Amino acid sequence: MPTAVEQTAARGLEGVVANESSICYVFGEEGRLIYRGYDINDLADHSTFEETAYLLLNGDLPTREQLKGFSSDLKAAQKIDRVVQRVIRDAPTNANPMDVLRTAVSASAFVDPDRGNNGREAEYRKAVRLIAQLPTMVATFHRLRNGEKPLAPRRGLSLAANFLYLISGKTPDDELEHAFDVALILHADHELNASTFAARVIAATLADVHGAVTGATAALAGPLHGGANTEVMKMLLEIQSPEGAEAWIHNALAQKRKIMGFGHRVYRTEDPRAAHLRRMSETLGSRAGQPQWFAIQRTVEDVMRREKGLYCNVDFYSGSMYYVMGIPLDLYTPIFAVSRVSGWCAHVLEQHADNRLIRPRAEYVGHMNRRWVPVRKRG
Repeated sequence: MPTAVEQTAARGLEGVVANESSICYVFGEEGRLIYRGYDINDLADHSTFEETAYLLLNGDLPTREQLKGFSSDLKAAQKIDRVVQRVIRDAPTNANPMDVLRTAVSASAFVDPDRGNNGREAEYRKAVRLIAQLPTMVATFHRLRNGEKPLAPRRGLSLAANFLYLISGKTPDDELEHAFDVALILHADHELNASTFAARVIAATLADVHGAVTGATAALAGPLHGGANTEVMKMLLEIQSPEGAEAWIHNALAQKRKIMGFGHRVYRTEDPRAAHLRRMSETLGSRAGQPQWFAIQRTVEDVMRREKGLYCNVDFYSGSMYYVMGIPLDLYTPIFAVSRVSGWCAHVLEQHADNRLIRPRAEYVGHMNRRWVPVRKRG
């Protein structure tokens, strides 16, 4: 066998440190998550998504004036160009929203005011536009597929409130806006997850922000990355009632069915994001007159902890929270992208600031020393 690569291959790159970063870190054994040194619990309790996005991009929390300027830039950039609108309009109404979003992100590179300019300041402006426009892209397709006219973003609303307005036509109250804003904060970054690593690999070739975010969006669409909260909600709808939850989960485990929303590649205790979503799922479910989903989840959570020793992750309670807010199941992963684009862009900027092409090796396990033979002699 070849000796050029002496290290034992780590399947899925598990445990491999691929780069240095000052953006985000997961303390797996402790169940802690930090953005730029700030504990996720502090950010969820006190910050806003706009402030958190600024923190990820710039490294520090903004001053009052910096936050005002950043929020103003986001609001000014929310409208999407006619070229991007046309791409979304041309998509089949039964298309997967993540496929539409990926294509719209790619198309937005055609009309970006800084297209062709990959300097640091231009890349930052592109990042701000993408953070501002992804919610509009998702909502535009959702309205069109339902035969409704897309709505224009409202400058007086936060990014979280604007997204809820753009999909429903109704301005959310403070409680709904806050809950959705916290959900965006919790999903904004998570170190070198699959989509973020994909973004950095693409950025390392010196591709621009749009190319890296397009690739990250494609990675997020995979069922082993984004989409778990959709599957959780499908499970809850199948269980239907709290009374049947324990029997259902025991039967599912006996059939070796995968129970989505549990376990994590890095965390060895509870995902710190799950506690916030658990509380909001209970509160919003009760408010909406749909407490059964939370009751089912508590039973499922108890059984999984007792039988499998697994803790729930960020996906377990977010789905039921979105469901009682009236958000369609197939928009859950696009919402993930609406939040995570802030982290993707921060990683692209960091990669470009000190770039080296990402080019790992593979442990070869194929044939060796084979000889070519004419086709007439190959049997």
